[in-house]
Amino acid sequence: MLLHIDKHSHPLLSEHSHDHTHGVIDPSILTSKRGIWALKWSLLGLMATAILQAVVVYYSGSVALLADTIHNVGDALTAVPLWLAFRVSTWKPTNRFTYGYGKMEDLAGIAIVLTILFSAVLAGYESINRLFHPQVIQVLWAVVAASLIGFAGNEIVAIFRVKVGKEIGSAALIADGHHARIDGLTSLAVFFGAVGVHLGFPLADPLVGIAITIVILRIVWDSGKEVFTRIIDGVDPATADEIRDAAMQTKGVKAVTEVRVRWIGHRLHAEVNVATDSKLSVEEGHVIATEVRHQLLHRLACLSSVLIHVDPLSASGEEHHYVNGHDYGDLTPHRHHK
Repeated sequence: MLLHIDKHSHPLLSEHSHDHTHGVIDPSILTSKRGIWALKWSLLGLMATAILQAVVVYYSGSVALLADTIHNVGDALTAVPLWLAFRVSTWKPTNRFTYGYGKMEDLAGIAIVLTILFSAVLAGYESINRLFHPQVIQVLWAVVAASLIGFAGNEIVAIFRVKVGKEIGSAALIADGHHARIDGLTSLAVFFGAVGVHLGFPLADPLVGIAITIVILRIVWDSGKEVFTRIIDGVDPATADEIRDAAMQTKGVKAVTEVRVRWIGHRLHAEVNVATDSKLSVEEGHVIATEVRHQLLHRLACLSSVLIHVDPLSASGEEHHYVNGHDYGDLTPHRHHK
């Protein structure tokens, strides 16, 4: 039974009774709006960073710094697909997309991971190229100023995006935060490279670039693993364990036989099979299922919906739901699975 109960007033729930609601407003709408809010302000922060870098470019006349500034602006715009994904995820489900549009966020996450991978390839190529073809760094003060501005702006945005991403459970927003951090690390690499060259180590620039490339590849691995795990409906095993534990602690639950959990965007959806005393009425089983759902919504902040299936203890588990092969009307012999 799929439950969306607003208030709890049944006697069996008296020990947990309190006046509040669940499910009146879809939590995915609120969290998507918070994600959009984070992207909006972080995008403004990156644009401000680019403007400050452009000022340095204007006074220094450095074409290299101009190219780096344009690159940072382009990377900042990768937030736009995620912005659109958050916006689309607030649309109501339809008969075609019955679970809504939360998976759009995963598609945006793939685009971000691929962008980070491209940054790693580009940084590695440029670094190796400069090992064999060193370049003289012109207008050192401008390089130092622009790199520090770029690092500070991107790091602030990275911290902000990762924080909000963890709050709302968005792997894509966290990945976009790591993307901003990569841009900041790239700018910092420019700073250390410039200082090294100024101190008489001409290979400092490409060597720092190679080190940053390795860091980027590690971020690609971590971000990609999280995003692609969600795409194939993977979750942290501890999440299923917590759901099973919370259900078992609910009064009236005798066993928890199956737990399934999946991410749709940045919200969790769960299916739980619980077993109760075989002598309970349908209404009493419904009350227990309601309380299981209640407990789960309290325990898991990112949980959006729960499907609770109640079995009698004498026939708990999906193995009891199979129907042996049989004939029915004009249909070919068949069997039913849950």
